[in-house]
Formats: sequence, C-alpha cells, structure tokens
Amino acid sequence: MLEIRHLKTLHALRETDSLVEAADRLHLTQSALSHQFKELEERLGMQLFVRKTKPVRFTSAGLRLLQLCDSVLPLLRSAERDLSRLAGGTAGRLHMAIECHSCFQWLMPTIDQFRDAWPEVELDLASGFSFAPLPALARGDLDLVVTSDPVELSGITYVPLFTYEAMLAVANQHALANRPYIRPEDLSRETLITYPVERDRLDIFTRFLEPADIEPAQVRTSELTVMMMQLVASGRGVCGLPNWALHEYSSRGYVTAKRLGDKGLFATLYAGVRTDMLDAPFMRDFLLTAKDTSFANLEGVSVARQ
Repeated sequence: MLEIRHLKTLHALRETDSLVEAADRLHLTQSALSHQFKELEERLGMQLFVRKTKPVRFTSAGLRLLQLCDSVLPLLRSAERDLSRLAGGTAGRLHMAIECHSCFQWLMPTIDQFRDAWPEVELDLASGFSFAPLPALARGDLDLVVTSDPVELSGITYVPLFTYEAMLAVANQHALANRPYIRPEDLSRETLITYPVERDRLDIFTRFLEPADIEPAQVRTSELTVMMMQLVASGRGVCGLPNWALHEYSSRGYVTAKRLGDKGLFATLYAGVRTDMLDAPFMRDFLLTAKDTSFANLEGVSVARQ
C-alpha cells in the first residue's frame, strides 16, 4: 500500500509547505504530485492534508505518516550510503570554502552529518573571506564553494541550494521600523553595518544601493552577526542580512526586519562544484544533506528556481 515515493513526497510537502515547491524539489509537475497524493488517499481511504491551507495543515493520518517518514527516510539514506560504499567511491577529498558569514548556522550541522556518514573522505573547510575562493575552485585547490554570486567558469557547475530574501535590520524604535518597506534613499543618512568583505559581494550594495546611485552616510563592519545585531538594537546603525539569519533576532523582538524595496530583494545560494566531481557518491550525498539541513533548520527559505 505504501511506497517509498509516497513518504518522500509527503516529507517534501512538509519541508516546502507548498505543492508547487514540493513538486519542484522532487522534479515532478504539480499535476503529477497532486495525482500521486490523490491515489494514495484513495488507497488509504483517508485524507492526508487539507487542501488550500497555508501553512499546510496535515490530518491525523498525514501526521502519522510523517512520523514514519522521520523514521524510515534517514534509514533509507544510510542504506544508500552503505551501498555506495560497497560500489566504490568511498574515499576522496572534499575541500570547501564559503563566501557567506551567516552560512555557518546550517553548514556546520551538515558537515557533522557528512563526517559521520563518510569518515573516509578527507574534509576541510576554509573561510573564503580572506581570498577569492572561486578561482581556487577553478584551479582545483577547492572542490566546493558556497556562494550567492556564481561566476561562469570552465569546469564549474553551480547547484542551487535555496532561495532567500535579503532584508534590513533596524532598531525597534527607529523611524524606518514603521515603513512598509525600505527605499534606497532611506539609507543615505544611515550607518550601514556589514561583514568585512568587498562591496561587490554584498547584495545590498550591488542590487539595491548602487543601481539607485545611493551611498550610505557611513559604513561600519563587524565579523560577528550577534555583534551586528547588538549595534543595530542600540541604534548605532542598520544592517542587511538574509531573512533566515535575521529571524533568530527579529522573532524575539530584538530588532525589526524590513523588506528592501516594495517587491523585496531575493537571492539564491549555490554550491559551486567542480563538474568532474558531481557524480561522486559522497558529493551527491553532501549536496542532498545540505539541502535537507537548510529546509529543516532555516526560516523563510524556499526552493531555488533554476
């Protein structure tokens, strides 16, 4: 009655909270996914979730199957890893760098899982803040780079991880906290707090301020997100961050998160991988684990549109 594909589709629906995004994640059409759910519900004689609810509301039967998903799918992944080892390709090297300060929040749990699953793979992580990681990837010094600024390079493939919204953090008492959204000119009198990286690697400059020919009154840098939030909360500047990095602070009322522009400023995070390594079993598993960890732990991310 139940098949692995049913568990995977139900799990994807819970993680993405949308039939459209679940279908994208599973590389199916929305029609095919809806048909699969309908077929399963007819087999079971029970409804699994309430249609047209946001967030998706699961029935008791759906929740019971999700418990099964949480038990079975990790075991399935583990078995697939073991089979991959038996088929070869267990050893190798995965040297990576990140161009995103906030990415440690989800990347470290991903790395922990990967180390447990692939102990034979030589794993190394470097910060890409003090050197240019994409040229190093093209040279073969690195095997994977997490970036939101893909550059077309020979022999490099960019795998989308997730899409997020860049937002502005302001103090709760700041005048901008009452605005429906932030305009570029609103920052002309503000101190903008950023990570200590080049402007051409910051979306708030390249895609928001510079197209409008606006310069903030002052720029201040900090390496730590928590320090940036303390500065914002105390009224000493404003700060652009991904929605998932801001959520921890805005949800507790420390700062207020505001949309950049009336339609928002959206970006996609990618894993840049050497094309010759894409089919390595451990690389495929790392990318799957990274996506699963992101959707399980980050607030406000969505399936990347290619």
